[in-house]
Amino acid sequence: MVNRRTVIAGNWKMFKTVSEAENYAVKFLAEVKGIQDLDIVLCAPFTALYPLKNKLEESNVHLGAQNMSWADQGAYTGEISAQMILDVACAYVILGHSERREMFGETDEGINKKVLKALAAGLTPILCVGENLNTREEGKAAEWVRSQVIHALTGILREDLSRIVIAYEPIWAIGTGRTASSQDAQEMCVSIRTTLNGLMGSEAEKVPILYGGSVKAENIAELLTEPDVDGALVGGASLDPLSFVKLVHNAASVFARVKGV
Repeated sequence: MVNRRTVIAGNWKMFKTVSEAENYAVKFLAEVKGIQDLDIVLCAPFTALYPLKNKLEESNVHLGAQNMSWADQGAYTGEISAQMILDVACAYVILGHSERREMFGETDEGINKKVLKALAAGLTPILCVGENLNTREEGKAAEWVRSQVIHALTGILREDLSRIVIAYEPIWAIGTGRTASSQDAQEMCVSIRTTLNGLMGSEAEKVPILYGGSVKAENIAELLTEPDVDGALVGGASLDPLSFVKLVHNAASVFARVKGV
C-alpha cells in the first residue's frame, strides 16, 4: 500500500472573529502538539489569518485560506491574491468548495485558473469536488465528479500532481447531518484516483484524497479505515477546539493502527 499523507483540515467557513480565532488556537495547540503523523490544517477567514500566523508559528499545525484569486494583483475589489496569503504563512488554500460554486457562481474554468496559480505560488491547493443529491440519484455522480477533476487539473504538470490535495464533498452531506457511508466515500475516492491515473499515471498514487461532509469525531475512524480515504475536510465539527481535538486524535489513532509506518 502506498503511504500518502493523511490530511485533517478544518474549514471554519464564515465563523470566528480575530479574538475567537486566537483563543481557539491556544486551546487547540495545547492538545495536538504531540501529533506528527498527520498534516493538521486550520482554514480560517482572511481576517484571522495574520493573527493565527503568530499563534501557529513553529507548531505542528498548518494554516490555510478558504479561497484566493487567480490574479496576482490589480483592480479586483474584494479579492485576495496567492502572494497575500503566502505573506501570512498559509501553506494550503481551499479551492472550488461547493459553496463557492453554488452560491457565488464559480466555474470549472475559474477554479482551474486558481489551481494553476496556487501551484505556481508554492501553495498546496485543496481542490473540492462533489455532486448534489439529484445528480447522485440519477446515477451520474461518478461522471460528474470525474468531469470536475479533469477540468480543474487542465494544464497541470505531471510533477505537480503530488502537490495537490483533493477533497470529495458530496453536497447532499454538507451540514445536513447526512454522511456518505464509508463504502460510498471509498468508491468515489477510487473513482477519483482512477481519473487521476488516466491523467497522470502513477503520480496519482501520491495524491491525498479527503472526504468532506458531516465528518465528526464519531465517524472519522470508520472513514479513514478505507484504503483510499486519506483524511477529511471538516466543517462544523472543526469550530469547537475540543471537538476538533478529539477528531484529530481519533484520526491519529487510525493512522497508527491502519495506515501506519
